[in-house]
Amino acid sequence: MTALPTYFLSHGGGPWPWMRDAYGSAYDALDASLRDIPRQIGGKPKAVLVVTAHWEGRDFMLSAGAQPPMIYDYGGFPPHTYQIRYAAPGSPELARRVQDLLGAAGHAAVLDAERGFDHGTFSAMYPVFPEADVPIVQLSLQQGLDPARHLAVGRALAPLREEAILIVGSGLSYHNLRQFGGAGAEASRLFDAWLRETMALPPQERTQRLIGWEKAPAARAAHPREEHLLPLMVAVGAAEQEAAATVYHEDAFFGALSVSSFRLGEAAAA
Repeated sequence: MTALPTYFLSHGGGPWPWMRDAYGSAYDALDASLRDIPRQIGGKPKAVLVVTAHWEGRDFMLSAGAQPPMIYDYGGFPPHTYQIRYAAPGSPELARRVQDLLGAAGHAAVLDAERGFDHGTFSAMYPVFPEADVPIVQLSLQQGLDPARHLAVGRALAPLREEAILIVGSGLSYHNLRQFGGAGAEASRLFDAWLRETMALPPQERTQRLIGWEKAPAARAAHPREEHLLPLMVAVGAAEQEAAATVYHEDAFFGALSVSSFRLGEAAAA
């Protein structure tokens, strides 16, 4: 079969799909970009591997339960958002397959049968697969957040693309919670422009720029800690020789921020 593309998704804030009345049209562009993914990949995949910004381990970790619970890893939201249930199944089989691929490439990975879905997973996947009928496995980041290591992990996972597994990095292209809104506008604009320029480069140059991302304009103002950027490295590594496309961009996220999402690899023919 044709290899599926990979994605880096700017997943939005908290449980936003369940707060559309409160947010009005603020998430319309992101929502539309996520809902378009099944068309871009030609239907539903066998399963999704989500590289989540909200989980880190000494080794790489994999959610391996058949029915993952929920993790409400946010604060200050309405009571109903702590009752959300996104009931997609897990896939112990996929978790073991990923563990084997990573182990063969020299990356230790540990299965965690208790790990639940965090909001970087369920808020991003609900618009894509609202019926919650596609199995999902989460892959953590590794402590230390080494970009080259996460790119290498993506390379090890590339065979999944030909097995109908959709690889998604879930983070945010701008993530400075102390400067969310107008205070972060300039930093987000500068960094996002660099990131979109970088993603459009030929593969080898793109990879080298991503490894050295801290040299980008406003890099540490945009990412004081880079956990929301590192899922991009895995998505790029898994489709390293493929062209990238910006599938979501806006300059007024939370009123002022520039944020983007990317696809690596061609969309399915219409």
